[in-house]
Amino acid sequence: MTEALRAKYEHVFRVLNETYGRPVWRSHGPPLDELVATILSQATADVNTERAYAELTTRFPTWEAVRDAPPEAVVAAIRSAGLSNTKGPRIQNALRHIERERGELSLDFLGDLPLEEAMAWLTRIEGVGPKTAAIVLLFSLGRPAFPVDTHVHRVSGRLGLIPPKTNAVKAHPLLESLGAPETYYPMHINLIRHGREICRARAPQCHICPLQDVCDYYQSFVWRAADG
Repeated sequence: MTEALRAKYEHVFRVLNETYGRPVWRSHGPPLDELVATILSQATADVNTERAYAELTTRFPTWEAVRDAPPEAVVAAIRSAGLSNTKGPRIQNALRHIERERGELSLDFLGDLPLEEAMAWLTRIEGVGPKTAAIVLLFSLGRPAFPVDTHVHRVSGRLGLIPPKTNAVKAHPLLESLGAPETYYPMHINLIRHGREICRARAPQCHICPLQDVCDYYQSFVWRAADG
């Protein structure tokens, strides 16, 4: 079964690259910046994340200033991201955790740790789960981690790359086991795009999907419904 899933992963990877183009990795910036941006991105749209991040970094020129600011000032700065009363304290607590553990506000050292140690270090920060940790490691440092957000989880589940009822936490290592590390970034980006444009949560556009032939959801529900 694993070999069959690896073959399916490779097929999906190839078709998505043909459909959307193969994304090329570039660093999204320092890992600490990426951590803050990823916390802001939780349960909100990209445009809101960008607006909140810009406002936060305009009002506070350094992460030390964010760490030491009155909580209500941080909450006000990131209000456009939504859930600001949760995200503000979460960001400040993360900055204090990093300072306490490392003696400085930097996550650059994660680039030198073994991947499992880097994941474990990040997820010890309150409010940082496997998805956030994987995003920081992959997007900022180019480490071979496979973030699983709602789109990736939904699309990979429908395709049958992960077993039914697999939660997002368990999906991370499963997807990592199916492809080569150099595929993680383009596969992650293209699964998100596919989930937004075609394999939507509601009313998926199965009739135009280029993955019909390997999609468990299509074969089990859409094709049978049309055939019957």
